[in-house]
Amino acid sequence: MRIVVLDGFTENPGDLSWGPFEKFGEVVVYDRTSYVESPLIAERLKGADIAVINKTPISKETIDKCPDLKAVAVLATGYNVVDYTYAREKGIAVMNVPTYGTQIVGQYAVGLLLEICAHYGAHDQAVREGRWENNVDWCFWDYPMIELYGKTAGIIGFGRIGQATGKILKAIGMRVIVNDKAQSDSGRVIADAYVDRDELFAQSDVIFLHCPLFPDTEGMINRESIARMKDGVILINNSRGQLVVEQDLADALNSGKVYAAGLDVVSTEPIKGDNPLLKAKNCFITPHISWAAQAARQRIMDITADNIRAFIEGNPVNVVNK
Repeated sequence: MRIVVLDGFTENPGDLSWGPFEKFGEVVVYDRTSYVESPLIAERLKGADIAVINKTPISKETIDKCPDLKAVAVLATGYNVVDYTYAREKGIAVMNVPTYGTQIVGQYAVGLLLEICAHYGAHDQAVREGRWENNVDWCFWDYPMIELYGKTAGIIGFGRIGQATGKILKAIGMRVIVNDKAQSDSGRVIADAYVDRDELFAQSDVIFLHCPLFPDTEGMINRESIARMKDGVILINNSRGQLVVEQDLADALNSGKVYAAGLDVVSTEPIKGDNPLLKAKNCFITPHISWAAQAARQRIMDITADNIRAFIEGNPVNVVNK
């Protein structure tokens, strides 16, 4: 069994082990291959039985050039980088990691909000620059301090991660309303109400995006939907950048319609220098790291190894293209 890891560095920059994979056969690990369609992908997969990827695309063209390929193991929950429909036609299983970062991604989303509410980093920097030492008063602040208690948080997408976020928000005294096609008993325990999307836009002081990227969610945050939101709303997105029309959000930030945005994702990653959000007012952007705690990455490694083992044994699990 030949297993080729095409872009292993972000999963394992050196603090984890590929040892669990080596139990199944020969393992070849590349830190990076390509994040766009490239002949190098098929070249590196020559003779591979299983491809292990995170963001390296596996297209129809690549599949056709890799006749030995039997499975693709994705080191993530999202699998849109794989032509999984064509893979199914060719008898190639595509496996993902459906849950690994529930708690850390929820924690990170709330962390983005708390940074917006208090600007911890900026005030720490101000202290280190001597501004507190030389201040005539015993304290100072450069930005409005926002108290979240009693405010309404709207969460779009109330699966595992949305619910993890909701629990934290309830603990700090926020009202939580949610929008999701599927209502659940566990969701009803946390949420104050399930509402339609327009009602969520109208009522929320803070909006969290925790939904997948589907045709009906792509570009859902746009000029028209923003117009239906409260003045001064805060937006948090550490789901998928393509959920947001970035120029429309930048315009809303610059006009003050949206008070602030906390983003861990953008439409094209790595971010491009011409992204309008880079120059937008009160926009906090981090480099897609909500998932990256070592504990979460270890879970990815463990679950992916289990996926490969189950596939080899003839009882595949977490197959997204059955």
